Amino acid sequence: MLLAGWNRSKWMATAAICGLLASCANGPPLPPSPKPGPVVTAPVPETGPIQYASSGHAAMDTWRKDFSARAIAAGHDRALVKSMLKDIRPLPLWLGTEVQAATAPSAQAEFAKPIWEYLRVPLGTTRINTGQAKLAELSGTLAQIEARYGVDRQVLLAIWGMETSYGGFMGTDDAPNALANMAVEGRRQKFAEDELYALMTIVEKGYAKREDLGSGWAGAMGHTQFMPSTYIAHAVDFDGDGKRDVWKSQADALASAANYLARSGYVKGQPWGLEVTLPADFDYSLADGSERRMETWVAAGLSPITGGAFDTNGAEFAELWVPAGHQGPKYLLFKNFNVFKTYNRADSYAFAVGLSGDAIMGKRGPLTAWPTHLTPLTVAEIKDLQTALNERGFDAGAADGIAGRRTKLALAAFQKTQGQIADGYPTKQVLASLTSPQVSGAGTN
Repeated sequence: MLLAGWNRSKWMATAAICGLLASCANGPPLPPSPKPGPVVTAPVPETGPIQYASSGHAAMDTWRKDFSARAIAAGHDRALVKSMLKDIRPLPLWLGTEVQAATAPSAQAEFAKPIWEYLRVPLGTTRINTGQAKLAELSGTLAQIEARYGVDRQVLLAIWGMETSYGGFMGTDDAPNALANMAVEGRRQKFAEDELYALMTIVEKGYAKREDLGSGWAGAMGHTQFMPSTYIAHAVDFDGDGKRDVWKSQADALASAANYLARSGYVKGQPWGLEVTLPADFDYSLADGSERRMETWVAAGLSPITGGAFDTNGAEFAELWVPAGHQGPKYLLFKNFNVFKTYNRADSYAFAVGLSGDAIMGKRGPLTAWPTHLTPLTVAEIKDLQTALNERGFDAGAADGIAGRRTKLALAAFQKTQGQIADGYPTKQVLASLTSPQVSGAGTN
């Protein structure tokens, strides 16, 4: 009886436990499983030649296809190459019907204008007053840059003014598009393509984003107009924000320019040029582009136009330059003048940098008046002059319409054979004497 009752109790307990377990196992009903969505597959990467919509210019399309392939083969990211070139369009300045004349060096202000006209804007009241305001506004930053790189502050301000009017106009072009147009135009194709590779490197290294690459008409960028390869070599992060931002940071742009000039050989505190007076019987053939010791110039009768002795702060060599002939200002040029020309090879550009930098510091020049009564030669007349010089054996180089150093030296050599003042300055009078059938004398090549 006891055993039977115990067995019955055991069975009931077991049944209760099993029922409880079953209840727990079943629980509340589960929600229905979600229906499977559409299968998402990763996009298949493009292969083969990059496909572009037409630019509207057949030669540009052909060049882009070829250059894209070469850029990818050189290791540049395919997506970046496409982003650089997909929206390029022909620019009238480069690929218009008047492109050869519009972009020829002889059409640029440094070569096309008489030097006194070229200097009107750099030495104008607005430019100099703005430079002096920037000198005061950025005095602390400029002092730090000057201390670190050894480049005088007025030089940086002068270049900033020359390049973009102190950031007032940095260009409205897209650098890849400007350089693509230059490459397609053809005269400087390799240069333009190398700069495009440099642009790609700038983005790949995270120095700038694709949309940041604004530029001037020839691809120069930012406050101080760096070409892409110059940016890679010389741009610095001076304000410490982790970016080498020559577009938006004045400190970075000015320090980058200082770094560039310092590496190009600038010597702080030395003059770029000094205006001089010459004796009445001076032999102008000594203005031949050759550097001579200061002792030589003093012995030849040169003296500072302001009087006294020369103070060159250690600069020992200079060349004599007469930018408007014997009737205009005369200058001794020093090493720093040639450093300015790493920015722009034109003598007139470097001259404007030197003069405007001095003016910002309160030193106006030149003191000698320009011979504005002389009528400058046109580009066509300069070509005639160069052709005539070459035909008579005076090596003026290519007849390109630019009266550069080589042309002026050839002209001075001709003038010397004629008993004229050999200043190398091209005037209508000297052109007439050169092309006269009665002219005598010949040079040697």
